[in-house]
Amino acid sequence: MFRLSNNLVGILNFIIFLLSIPILWAGIWLRNKGTSDCEKFLDTPVIVLGVFLLVVSLAGLIGACCGVSWLLWMYLVVMFLLIVLLFCFTIVTFVVTNKGAGKVLSDKGYKEYKLGDYSNWLQKRVTSEKNWRKIKSCLIDSKICSDFQQRFLNDSLTVLYTRHLSALQAGCCKPPDGCGFTYQNPTTWVKTATNATSDPDCNSWDNQQNVLCFNCNSCKAGLLDNLRRDWKKVAVINIIFLVFLIIVYSIGCCAFRNNRSENAYFSGWKHT
Repeated sequence: MFRLSNNLVGILNFIIFLLSIPILWAGIWLRNKGTSDCEKFLDTPVIVLGVFLLVVSLAGLIGACCGVSWLLWMYLVVMFLLIVLLFCFTIVTFVVTNKGAGKVLSDKGYKEYKLGDYSNWLQKRVTSEKNWRKIKSCLIDSKICSDFQQRFLNDSLTVLYTRHLSALQAGCCKPPDGCGFTYQNPTTWVKTATNATSDPDCNSWDNQQNVLCFNCNSCKAGLLDNLRRDWKKVAVINIIFLVFLIIVYSIGCCAFRNNRSENAYFSGWKHT
């Protein structure tokens, strides 16, 4: 007779099986209906995740409920590897996001972001021309600066300085304050001969809506600040998920032991 652990493993994996279906469907939808490269970029990881959850949950479900020991053994091996990978990923996430923060500016509602303040590993991800070209395309497609322009269009420079801008708005949609450009509107600034500065971001700025400061180091730094905060949240979620996986793995080990006991019992019964 199956014990409680087998039933628990079966129930948990049935829930995971149900969750894998909408995840897989979302990946297929993105591949077929995605309107931009940014959306389609996510389709393969989502499909892989959906298929992985589907296969693993079926292995755990059949192994626990039907007493198939070899399937449950494979399920436990995959779960163990997943726990190890998730643990390593969580540690790496905390390490690479431990460094970096925006600099508070006097009498400003937003912060200043410098690329050199973040970990070298993160910097390499955005200083790669190939990577940044894709990231920049996604930022432009997201219309973050178009929304910035419309929202603060009627602001004077003094009022704009008091706004609590996001890291991406402050880094990508306006030139650095040190450039000293003449303000026209949130995304239009006039360069003059007296604006000479050593900051390369000042030369990268352009009033065209698809350029602005998307080529600036401040924009890359703003993205990394966003990424750093998001990854810290993901790391916390990973810890919770890790605890859940360890509990499921422990229950699965009990179910595997039950299967072996059941098989040994019936094997011995047949020989009597």
